[in-house]
Amino acid sequence: MLDEWDYIYHQKFMTEDDKAGFTKFLSNLLKDKAYVELAYMTGILPISKYSSGSELNMFCEYTMVTEEKFSEYFGFTEEEVDELYQRYLAQKVFCRNITREGLRFWYDGYHTKAGERVYNPRSVVLALMNNNLGSYWTNSGPYDELFYYVGANVDQVKDDVALLVADIPVPAKVREYAATSMELKTRDEIFSAMVVYGFLNYEDGYVSIPNKELMDKFAEMVQKEESLGNVHRLTKESGRMLRATKAGDTKTMVEILQFVHNTENPLLVYNNEAELASIIRWVYLDAINYYRIEREEKSGVGYVDFIFYPFKKDDDAIIIELKVNHTAEEAIQQIKDRRYALRFEGRLGQKPEYTGRVLAVGIAYDKEDKTRRHECRVEVLRERL
Repeated sequence: MLDEWDYIYHQKFMTEDDKAGFTKFLSNLLKDKAYVELAYMTGILPISKYSSGSELNMFCEYTMVTEEKFSEYFGFTEEEVDELYQRYLAQKVFCRNITREGLRFWYDGYHTKAGERVYNPRSVVLALMNNNLGSYWTNSGPYDELFYYVGANVDQVKDDVALLVADIPVPAKVREYAATSMELKTRDEIFSAMVVYGFLNYEDGYVSIPNKELMDKFAEMVQKEESLGNVHRLTKESGRMLRATKAGDTKTMVEILQFVHNTENPLLVYNNEAELASIIRWVYLDAINYYRIEREEKSGVGYVDFIFYPFKKDDDAIIIELKVNHTAEEAIQQIKDRRYALRFEGRLGQKPEYTGRVLAVGIAYDKEDKTRRHECRVEVLRERL
C-alpha cells in the first residue's frame, strides 16, 4: 500500500531522470511479481501521466469524478458521519459545541460520480476531536499555490469566481491531470486543479463551492485580492451592507445595491427573484463570518428567500424576502403573513434558541424603471429577549 504514490512527480527538486527512475523502480517492485497479491496506491495523478509505456499498465484506476466504482470511499458518507456523530454524543463532555447540521453545513457538498454526497474526512474527524467547527483541511493542502494562479489569470477566471461566491455553479471541463505541475494557464486547468485538490465540487459538468469551509476561503480571497478588480471592490461593500441592515439604514442599503447593479459585473442583469438572490449573496458576503445563511428555507407556511442564523445566539437574526416589480413593503408583509419568524420562537414554552432581535428585510427591484430603482425596508419583528 502506497499513499501519495505520485508525490515526487510534482516536487521541483526532482529531475525528469529522477521521475523516470522512480517509475522504473515501481515497475520492478510490483509488476508480475509472485510475492505481490495486491498493490493499492492513492494519489492525485493518473498513472498514465508518467507511465506512457507498459511499466505500470497492471493497475486499474478509479477516481471520484469519473468512476462510480469505489466512489463512496473518497470521503465520508452520510451514514458514516451519522455514526461518528453518535460516538461524539456518547462522550462524557460537559459542553458539546457541534450539531449534526453544523457538520453538514461546514464539510458536506461533494458528490461522487454515482451522485452520493460525501464529506471531507479530515475536517469531520478534527472537528469532532476538537469539539469545534472550523477550517481544518484547507490549511493542510496547496491552497496558496492554487489561488496564486487565480490571481495570475484574473481575466480568465474573475467573473467565474464572482459567480461561484454568489453560489452559482459554472460550467467547466475538468481534466484530472491538470494539477500535475501546477503550471496552470487556462480557466479549465485552474478549475480542474481545484477539483482535484478538493477546493471545488464537480457535478454534471459544473463546478461549485461545496461548503462553508471552502466558501470562507473564497470570500477571504475576493475581499483581499485587488487584482480581481470590480469583484474585489464590490465584495468590499458587503461589510457595510450588513452594518446598514442591522442599523435599519435603508438609504445606505439602496446606495450599495445601486452601486453593485450599476458597476460592470457578471450579475449585471436580474429579472426575477432567483437572479436577485445571487446579488444578495454577493452584497452580504461578509455575513458568512457571523451567520449560517440558508436560502429558500422552509419556515412558517412557506419558503423564505434567505434566513441568517447568527453563530452568536444573542446576535440579530435576519429574514430577507426579495421582490421584482413589487414593493419592499409587500416583501415585509409576506414575511409577516406567512409567519417566517416562527423559526426563531421557542417550542412548548421553552426559551428561544436565538435571543437577539429578529429583523425582517424587504428588498425590491423594479426592472421596468430605467433608473434601475431598488427599494429596501427593515422592520424589527422581535426585540432582544
